[in-house]
Amino acid sequence: MTIVSQPPIPEPSVSAAHPSSRPDPARTPLVEVRDLVKVFPVKGGVLQRTVAEVRAVDGVSLTIRRGETLGLVGESGCGKTTVGRLILRLIEPTSGQILFDGRDIARLSGSALKPYRRRMQIIFQDPYASLDPRTPIGDSIGEGLRIHGIGNPRERRAKVAKMMDMVGLQPYHARRYPHEFSGGQRQRIGIARALVLEPDLVVCDEPVSALDVSIQAQVLNLLRGLQRELDLTYLFIAHNMGVVEHISDRVAVMYLGKIAELADRSAIYRDPRHPYTQALMSAIPIPDPERRRQRIILRGDVPSPVDPPSGCRFHPRCWLRERLGNPEINAVEEPQLRQISSGQWVACHFAEESTRQLIETAHRETDGIEGSAAVIS
Repeated sequence: MTIVSQPPIPEPSVSAAHPSSRPDPARTPLVEVRDLVKVFPVKGGVLQRTVAEVRAVDGVSLTIRRGETLGLVGESGCGKTTVGRLILRLIEPTSGQILFDGRDIARLSGSALKPYRRRMQIIFQDPYASLDPRTPIGDSIGEGLRIHGIGNPRERRAKVAKMMDMVGLQPYHARRYPHEFSGGQRQRIGIARALVLEPDLVVCDEPVSALDVSIQAQVLNLLRGLQRELDLTYLFIAHNMGVVEHISDRVAVMYLGKIAELADRSAIYRDPRHPYTQALMSAIPIPDPERRRQRIILRGDVPSPVDPPSGCRFHPRCWLRERLGNPEINAVEEPQLRQISSGQWVACHFAEESTRQLIETAHRETDGIEGSAAVIS
């Protein structure tokens, strides 16, 4: 029998991106996720038997320290929202550990889990769908206080009013219903509802993707201001790399249920090493018509999580593999998440080659030689 050792959990390093929200290195991690797995059964036939399995999250390990923002990015369907909901125990993990403040909450339930519910909250992507249309927003914001038995009705109303003021809502708004607010205001309501319980961890599940660009900036600035004021820790889930760059201290990139790369914000935007991360970075628009960015066009569609590719899950679409002559190791051996520099972890057999090959491809394109997978746009 072959014993396979688990890779170490990537440890965060201090980012210089946001000094005001920089985590204290002396602090212990608030959240540690170890080899987290979530498998959804696929039912079929008259008897609705399990005919296949979707491995939505497949061996994810990461650490979130107090006071930091960890951005979790990837294409739709890569499993990033599932990771957030697993950490909050909104869905049950198939296996793995979720250590919150040093205690494994993956197997807690009922009264043992309830105190942790208060310390972990979520801001949903669609603010309107997450609010009861028949309940005044003051009652929606204060519902968590009532469920956890915090204060008397008068104290709860005062706490709700204070939180509404912190997110930019007026006291008379408490008597209004969700349909009477704009999208940005509804997201502020969702933020107030999440923060009224004074949580330690807030999972922001694409909180600005449904908003206009100008409103996105307001909500992002609000989240950063509240983080500094209330000493919050964020897991910020998004698919917009520009938004993640603005708010995150570190960034984890997911592909098909696994972490592809994890690094400090400055490192991952300056020198991404995974071919998938480089493709995502190349899609960020530059607000300057005089500048040109090298675009990496990925071929094919994202494989089905029901039947993921063998070896490296990215290898059927990997431009780097093509440039290196399609080495067999990519298709037969799964790369482990390994540290290649201080604070930078990459799950790629040829991470050290990626930057050089990217530069060579750009030179070939500039000289008019057609490359195999990358073009200049």
